[in-house]
Amino acid sequence: MVEPHAGEITVYFYAILFARYPEVRPMFPQGMDPQRDRLLRALLRIVDLVDDAENLVRFCGNLGRDHRKFGTLAAHFPAVGECLLATLARYAGSAWTPEIAAAWTKAYGIVAHVMISAAEEDEAVRPAVWPATVVHRVTRGHGIAEITVRPHLPYPYAAGQYVSVETPWWPKRWRYYSAANAPREDGTLTFHVRAVPGGSVSDALVHRAAVGDVLHLGSPMGDMVLDAAVHRELLFVAGGTGLAPIRALIEEVARRGGRHQVQLFLGARTGAELYGVDDMLRMAQRHHWLTIRAAVSDEYIPGIRGSLPDVLAEYGPWYESDVFLSGPAQMVVSAKEALTLQGTRPDRIHHDPFETPVLSTP
Repeated sequence: MVEPHAGEITVYFYAILFARYPEVRPMFPQGMDPQRDRLLRALLRIVDLVDDAENLVRFCGNLGRDHRKFGTLAAHFPAVGECLLATLARYAGSAWTPEIAAAWTKAYGIVAHVMISAAEEDEAVRPAVWPATVVHRVTRGHGIAEITVRPHLPYPYAAGQYVSVETPWWPKRWRYYSAANAPREDGTLTFHVRAVPGGSVSDALVHRAAVGDVLHLGSPMGDMVLDAAVHRELLFVAGGTGLAPIRALIEEVARRGGRHQVQLFLGARTGAELYGVDDMLRMAQRHHWLTIRAAVSDEYIPGIRGSLPDVLAEYGPWYESDVFLSGPAQMVVSAKEALTLQGTRPDRIHHDPFETPVLSTP
């Protein structure tokens, strides 16, 4: 009933929330369009999972933990619930019956309870936000920079996980980046960031961040970790800055003694855009268990030519490997389809969620 009015709904919801409870406005960024989109997607995801209790609880738990970095408190949930139900009632019109109102009230109460409980459990074991000082940066060309930070407090994470990052230039705007290294003794993390058109945070990190600047990190997230693998043979596939978590996973294999055989496929449109290939070739020289192949799709140069999904199909099948995919969403989707057609089990294909990860994890 309300889906056709999705855009109006989120505008109205935040308008009445800020009018009735102006004290919560400073928790949000100045530009509200991305936030409105996230609210709608979160609601749609909750409705999608309403008959899947396990994943619904997992999703809401992730939301609760992630909301700690915004300064969300248990006391804020009644205000949000009140304004959300008022918004649904306004746009549902005559369809908003007492029975529907009661069902949504109960549903919101359950969601709020799960989010609050997850946040409280998380608060007992770790901070909501880690300040981290930029200690090194390198420009790699094609709008890419490698930025290394040292958190002020210990930051436990697993190779392959991603991190939400806030910059001092765009407060309250959090963006997700994968760490490009396995945990180090000095506690530093390196992120590979590409400046994208209209990307305020990525542009600031690539063109403004300097040694000494302090960023903020949210809690690490993601299940694309080495412990998810059951096979001894691993297939890693990376496009663009998707190399970051793959590099971290390869470092983790090395840390564990190289007990896996690793095949790495790198892909780009042109040879000049084959980001990080030299570093990976040096890693392959040090580790006999690592084999690297690079493919270019839009340029005739010596070597492998074609898109990564096509190249994977040519060199497969890969049904005896655990597969880790990272890169542009379309590449990941196409590669997953090609691998599945060749017989790779879907549960052995690992990749991060797309867009805002906390809103798209099951």
